Amino acid sequence: MITEVQIEETLKELFEKIEFTVEPAGLYDPLRYTIAIGGKRVRPRLCLLVYSLFKDSFDESILSPAEALEVFHTFTLLHDDIMDKSALRRGMPTVHVRWSDNTAILSGDVMSIDSYRRIAKAPVPVLPQVLELFSKTAAEVCEGQQYDMEFESLEEVPMDDYMKMIGLKTAVLIACSAKMGALIAGCDEKTCEAFYDFGYNLGLAFQIADDYLDNYADEKVFGKPIGGDILNGKKTWLLTKALEKAGGRRGELLAAMAAPAVSGEEKAAKIAVVKGIYEDLGVDEDAKYEIIRLHARAEECVAGLGLTKVRLEMLHRYADRLVGRTK
Repeated sequence: MITEVQIEETLKELFEKIEFTVEPAGLYDPLRYTIAIGGKRVRPRLCLLVYSLFKDSFDESILSPAEALEVFHTFTLLHDDIMDKSALRRGMPTVHVRWSDNTAILSGDVMSIDSYRRIAKAPVPVLPQVLELFSKTAAEVCEGQQYDMEFESLEEVPMDDYMKMIGLKTAVLIACSAKMGALIAGCDEKTCEAFYDFGYNLGLAFQIADDYLDNYADEKVFGKPIGGDILNGKKTWLLTKALEKAGGRRGELLAAMAAPAVSGEEKAAKIAVVKGIYEDLGVDEDAKYEIIRLHARAEECVAGLGLTKVRLEMLHRYADRLVGRTK
């Protein structure tokens, strides 16, 4: 049985030694820079974890697809940072700031292509299913990003629409990572789908946790300025829930979100006012409850697979680590 320590060591080695084409440096240096910044490696870790529940060792047939998941995710970040006008990513300058928007677009494009090169190394017997899963997921992530951008121009978004958007933008790639680990391990369809559902619910919880942390995290730990979603007018779980509960304060909340924020003082004031309304309405605590609920639903998805207690505990620790940042 592969241990969690072995998974961590494998991930560390995998992304320390990952290689990209050398020239032209202006195209590939941003790839090396972005991967080197690091991150939680949420998606490849889940892929390797699920695979490890059924196999005793790693080889290229799982390691390369695990790399692909992180490379593809990183591609989406390069483009997201341009759209969101984000200056920092994990505490470091974003690619479009350090280089240019055009470089970030083109380097992101080549990262997307590179992810398919790595996915193609999945075992031949399951390669069609792996490619179908990955391609479907890649398109869904783009669909989610489009909804996210469209929502920015709307005054209010129903919660069902918001949940659909984060399901596409965030949850499907985490679900794909779990299912891919099961597919490559040779699991049957029922088991693969159970792991997909596990990852999907966990992905929803993860995104709501990210929305929460954008307002309430320690900036040094979070890696980017607090309150960015408020300043950018993004539709988050907290804002969506607050508008549902606002009642007579709806106009006040919408006015606060629409307030100009150019100077540092204006930005700080806008963030403080919106957060104050959130707290008065209790949506900060509502978010924590929803994260816990989705975390529990994720674990229910794999409870009936007949996994040993040790293996279920490994999945529980992964899930808790992923969404426990809000505690």
